[in-house]
Amino acid sequence: MSLDIAATKPHERLAEALAEDLARVNAMIRARMASEHAPRIPEVTAHLIEAGGKRLRPMLTLAAARMCGYDGPFHIHLAATVEFIHTATLLHDDVVDESTQRRGRPTANLLWDNTSSVLVGDYLFARSFQLMVETGSLRVLDILANAAATIAEGEVLQLTAARNLATTEETYLKVVRGKTAALFSAATEVGGVIAGMDDAAVGALFAYGDALGVAFQIVDDVLDYGGTSAIGKNIGDDFRERKLTLPVIKAVAKADAEERAFWVRTIEKGQQGEGDLETALAILARHGAVEAARQEAIAWVGKAKAEMAKLPEHPLRDLLVDLADYVVARIN
Repeated sequence: MSLDIAATKPHERLAEALAEDLARVNAMIRARMASEHAPRIPEVTAHLIEAGGKRLRPMLTLAAARMCGYDGPFHIHLAATVEFIHTATLLHDDVVDESTQRRGRPTANLLWDNTSSVLVGDYLFARSFQLMVETGSLRVLDILANAAATIAEGEVLQLTAARNLATTEETYLKVVRGKTAALFSAATEVGGVIAGMDDAAVGALFAYGDALGVAFQIVDDVLDYGGTSAIGKNIGDDFRERKLTLPVIKAVAKADAEERAFWVRTIEKGQQGEGDLETALAILARHGAVEAARQEAIAWVGKAKAEMAKLPEHPLRDLLVDLADYVVARIN
């Protein structure tokens, strides 16, 4: 392996290995996001889909299918389905969160309006179901329909848990398993199903995606308090949005009366002023909350790699292992 290739990130190497399939997925996405009667649909969709996302979830589907020896056409449909579901949830999330920026660009709800974002998201969900049906597999339809329902459930659970200091790590994990990990696990699982793998292999693919998704979200939450603006997030965005993420849940569990009063004021009541972010960071550091969350992400990555080890040897399997390592390498 040349030094240049060794220096690239695992998701970039995965994209290179799957370049031909990804080109077909992109062509299908462009074809299926078209609308004869409502030009705003492709405008809004293209703004988000072509904003430079990594295509991580569709790559998981493609890699799982190819690794399992699949040589038919339907992994392309499934990868496009996964990307449509993901894009639909992002459009809806930005409305719910009242976001103004995603991937370094203005959000669709800011450029157009909330109504357009919600309705185009609905359109993409409908398109995703059309694509699933074309595979002719009821099992695939069952997995992805369940994932779509679980994502919505996770988002609703987050609404009630997000600013409630009584939220436990167990509830946080339910939210993460819903809003993030459900699509990761469905993406890998359907790759194995379409390839006709046995239940043990499909189960390992599901468990890999689940663990990877949980680690991915925990890392995202850790980066909010310990990353740099170079990752596309500003330090403290979650704090300013009053999101009760794992580092804060861990700090609240160890809080004295003064610290608890601070969290009640800033997170539950939303009364934030100058210097509060610095105070929050100091409290998190005092209790080792960010590091404890980082260690949990590392443990989830370990689970993901253990599941991948159950599958037959393949270059794509090695890349998926490297991808799991890279998820936590972002916070090392």
